[in-house]
Amino acid sequence: MLDKLWSFLLCVYGLVHQALVPCPAPDLLPANSLNTQQYLGKWYFIAAVGFRDADIHMFRGMDSSVFSVEETSVKDTLQMTADMRVGDLCLKQTWTYYVRPERDDLEVEGRPTRRTLIWSGKWVGCPQCIILQEIEPPRSETEAVDSLSRHLLYARQSDVDPTVVAAFQENSACNNLTAFVKLPQTKGLSLRYLTL
Repeated sequence: MLDKLWSFLLCVYGLVHQALVPCPAPDLLPANSLNTQQYLGKWYFIAAVGFRDADIHMFRGMDSSVFSVEETSVKDTLQMTADMRVGDLCLKQTWTYYVRPERDDLEVEGRPTRRTLIWSGKWVGCPQCIILQEIEPPRSETEAVDSLSRHLLYARQSDVDPTVVAAFQENSACNNLTAFVKLPQTKGLSLRYLTL
């Protein structure tokens, strides 16, 4: 009985706290109404957050990463090419994204269940930033948690103000995304690449 009362009081406290000090909510930039021209060009991958370490584990060994976003000859299709430094290797990888008129997210070629949402960088005080949210549903009907849920911070410049990264981490933690990694960006990229 005491356990139930204590749980109830904690729940009420959490709801009251959330009402008085709500987490800042990011602004969704619906892909189907976005002017993609303003997002073309070079973007630096700065940091990532997730609900679990498994959501961002692949970025832990990464030193730096630069993305180039381009339109393709196919209407409403974007190509993102990444140059990544992982350990002593420089890797190159390309993804194709489709903008569908009936969807507010980007569809990733080869990953039909993944949703990629675009959020405004204003959420972290950085108008020259964007945040991509990648979500994949649970692998089975018996699982209640998404199999992937992470936010990725990108900026037009590699030397983002530390307050932007701090705001990204704090705002994400307020929304229970507590696993965090920031790329050190100390080694740079080489001209020799392995293509994935």
